[in-house]
Amino acid sequence: MRLIRQRSVLVAALLIFLLPPVAQADEVPAEIDYLLAAIGNSDCTFIRNGSRYAAEDAEAHLRMKYRRGKRYASTAEKFIEQLASKSSISRKPYFIECGSAAKVESGVWLEQRLQEYRARANVR
Repeated sequence: MRLIRQRSVLVAALLIFLLPPVAQADEVPAEIDYLLAAIGNSDCTFIRNGSRYAAEDAEAHLRMKYRRGKRYASTAEKFIEQLASKSSISRKPYFIECGSAAKVESGVWLEQRLQEYRARANVR
């Protein structure tokens, strides 16, 4: 009986070490994390409900929205569409303004960043 218990423990230990790690609940998928960082690292202004925010504040806001609403963002496209393009409360679109360039809807800006990310990933 003791030998069976020892084998069971050994098998369980091996399975734990040999199985691939399970993603952490708080882990952000690479593409979405890239998009969030792209906003935060930009020198752009984020316009939400008519108010202007620094890039770092925009990243923090969208990370919070992702944490709370990740069930609506199973892909980078869904993240852009469901969480990063408009206010969940007012339904007004978000905008991004970079330097002297005209402001664009955040969804358009993020789609461009996603295409660039994927193009670089395919080059490697």
